[in-house]
Amino acid sequence: MKQVMRLFFAVAVLTGLTSCNSNDDYGTQAIEIPGITIDGDIDCCSAEEALQVYKFLQTVKIVPELQTEIDGKYNVFGYTTTGDFHNGYNEIFFVATKKSTGNYIKNFDITGITPLMHMVKMDMYHSTPVGPDAASFNDGYLAVKRTWVSFLMNTSEAGSWTLSYDALVLGKTGGIEKKDIVVNALPDGQAWLKSFKVGDATYFLSLVNPLDFKTGTNTITAYVSKKSEKATVPYALASETFTIDIDPRMPDMGNHTSPGNTPLVKQADGSYAGTINLTMTGLWRIHLTVKDSDGNIVAGGEELSTLYWDVTI
Repeated sequence: MKQVMRLFFAVAVLTGLTSCNSNDDYGTQAIEIPGITIDGDIDCCSAEEALQVYKFLQTVKIVPELQTEIDGKYNVFGYTTTGDFHNGYNEIFFVATKKSTGNYIKNFDITGITPLMHMVKMDMYHSTPVGPDAASFNDGYLAVKRTWVSFLMNTSEAGSWTLSYDALVLGKTGGIEKKDIVVNALPDGQAWLKSFKVGDATYFLSLVNPLDFKTGTNTITAYVSKKSEKATVPYALASETFTIDIDPRMPDMGNHTSPGNTPLVKQADGSYAGTINLTMTGLWRIHLTVKDSDGNIVAGGEELSTLYWDVTI
C-alpha cells in the first residue's frame, strides 16, 4: 500500500500560507502534500524534489485553459503568477503528474508554444514573441518547466487569442490545440512591450516582470525578439546582438532622472540585463536607445527617446 508523507508545520509556518488573526489557536497541523509518495516510482520526483515543487506552486496560480490529459495516464498543468495573461511579458510554468498517484514527473517536454491572434476586421492572424521551449530553470525545480510569451495586444472586440503547445510525457504525446485564452490589458499608463525597426525587420522589446521593481537599485531584464517572415509563426529571440541604453525619468515630477543606471547587454541565455535605479515610487518612463554590435544607434537616441517603457512602482 502506497505511503503518503505528511509534513507537520508549526503555526508560525502556517501563517505564511494562510491568513489568521492573533486569537486563532491552530497548534500543529498535518498537511498532506500532493505529489509526494514513497512507492519506488523511478519516473517521478524524490520526496525532497516533490516538496520543492509543492512549495513553488504555492507562489503561482493555475491557468485552467492550459490543462490537458495525455494517454489517460498523465496530466499537464500550466501556471502563471496571476492565473491569467496580460499585455507584454508573461512567464508560464508547466508541471506534469501521474494520474494514478499524483506524483510529479521530471522527464517531460513542452514545445511548439504558438499563440495566435485573430484580427476580426481584417480576418487575419498574427503571432507574438515567445521564449524557447520550456525548460527547468534551476536544479531545485527539475519538475517545473518554464518559458514565456509576450503578448502584443489584449483581447478585445478587435481580436482574440488562442494558444497551442505540444507535450511529451514519458514517451506519450499530447498538448492543446488553439485553446481560447483571454489576454488582459495593462492598467492605464503602463507599457511593457515596444517595437522598433531596422531596415525591413521589426524587433520587439519585452520588459521582464516590472512589477518586481522596488525603490533603489534593481536588475532590469528584457528580451529582444524578431518578427517572423510569416506573421503566424511565433517570434523567436533575435540572433543579432544589441546594447540598450536606459534613461529613466519621472514625467510627473519634471522628468527628473536617477544616477547609477547601466545599459542592458546580452547574456548567455539570450536575455538582456542591466541596472536601473528608481529613487522613489510613482510612474517611471524608461527611455531606450538601441545600438547595434558596432555601436550605431538603430532606435531611439533622442534626448527623451520616443522609444520607452512605462512602469509604476
